[in-house]
Amino acid sequence: MNLKKHIAEAKNTHMTHIEDMVIDGGVKGARSAIFALRDLRDMLAGHDNSTKQVTVKWDGAPAVFAGIDPSDGKFFVAKKGIFNKNPKVYKSVADVKADTKGDLSDKLTIAFQELSKLGIKSGVYQGDIMFTKKDLKKATIDGVKYVTFHPNTIVYAVPIEAAKEITNAKIGVVWHTYYSGSTFETMSASFGVTTGAFKTVRSVWQKSANFPDISGLATLSKKETDEITKHISNAGKIFQKIASNTLNDVATNPDINLYINTFRNTKVRAQEEVTDSKAYVNELIGWIENRYNTEKERLKSAAGKDRKEAAKLAALEFFSDENKAGLISMFDMQNELVMAKKMLLSHLDSMDSINTFVKTKDGFRVTGAEGYVAIDHLTNGAVKIVDRMEFSYNNFSKDIIKGWESESR
Repeated sequence: MNLKKHIAEAKNTHMTHIEDMVIDGGVKGARSAIFALRDLRDMLAGHDNSTKQVTVKWDGAPAVFAGIDPSDGKFFVAKKGIFNKNPKVYKSVADVKADTKGDLSDKLTIAFQELSKLGIKSGVYQGDIMFTKKDLKKATIDGVKYVTFHPNTIVYAVPIEAAKEITNAKIGVVWHTYYSGSTFETMSASFGVTTGAFKTVRSVWQKSANFPDISGLATLSKKETDEITKHISNAGKIFQKIASNTLNDVATNPDINLYINTFRNTKVRAQEEVTDSKAYVNELIGWIENRYNTEKERLKSAAGKDRKEAAKLAALEFFSDENKAGLISMFDMQNELVMAKKMLLSHLDSMDSINTFVKTKDGFRVTGAEGYVAIDHLTNGAVKIVDRMEFSYNNFSKDIIKGWESESR
């Protein structure tokens, strides 16, 4: 079964967490989440499927686009504004310096100078800048000497004896998406880029975000495969019991969908797992009611307060006994998907070829990759596979030093 197209936009600007397909994708999304995890399990169990692919989410910054402007055939680099109504692209160092300042300007200047040497003939490639020369540091972690780069939250570390290509380079980029089309506005995205698309240039360290091809190699044990299968099967059994109209209503009702996702994100940031779906649904309803009450209290006029009260009652009408039961099952289903996902993530992290850490005032702590992306080449759909609790803690904790922050804070 294919991943569904609704889970990815035409431009690679947003992807859905795989468990959120249950909330955002209705019946089709929930079914697709099950099949996507099943496909990933099968791939790691050694079953070949050339239509499926996994890429690594590298924690780089800033994003960079490089390619050929279809309107005039000139090479350019750009930041994320490339797909705005009035796209902004830089076709010279002067263009970069006229529009950007500071570290961003320095990085985009180097990007223009060095990426122009890659021999791009057509289309647009998107990647993340991992480092420029001044970003490379040396560090000893657990007795091992590394060359490190720290573009964002994650510290990437390569043993010094294996880092010659990195230290020789003026810039490091990880590529993940290719765009084609006759105009920027009409370009469509293809996930997954191979570095074979570019010339090899000493001054550019470049990697594809593609996960290594492991087709035909069983990297999951039978015990691991059976445990993952159990959680996926449990999710499927729960899915069969959820009323289709509940799943579809949650996906298509913009207010309810927003409330559920916002409430979930507050829990993720607070590092609170969903352990009791019934209690979670009741807490969600209370949270929605309190939100409306707070907004109502801020209003001055009686008419405004009445309208807000009416909006609250209309929102709460959604939570009929049938829909409450459906939501409880939806969150139970999500939990089973998350348990399968975490096992798969752990295995993917164990196969990663580069060391990853986060930096604290007390030193370095091992962490996994930012996450992975599961791609279906038949639909060009993609979903994120991320440990949200770990990712959220690393991003929002004041204990974690980010690449742009002072180490002396």
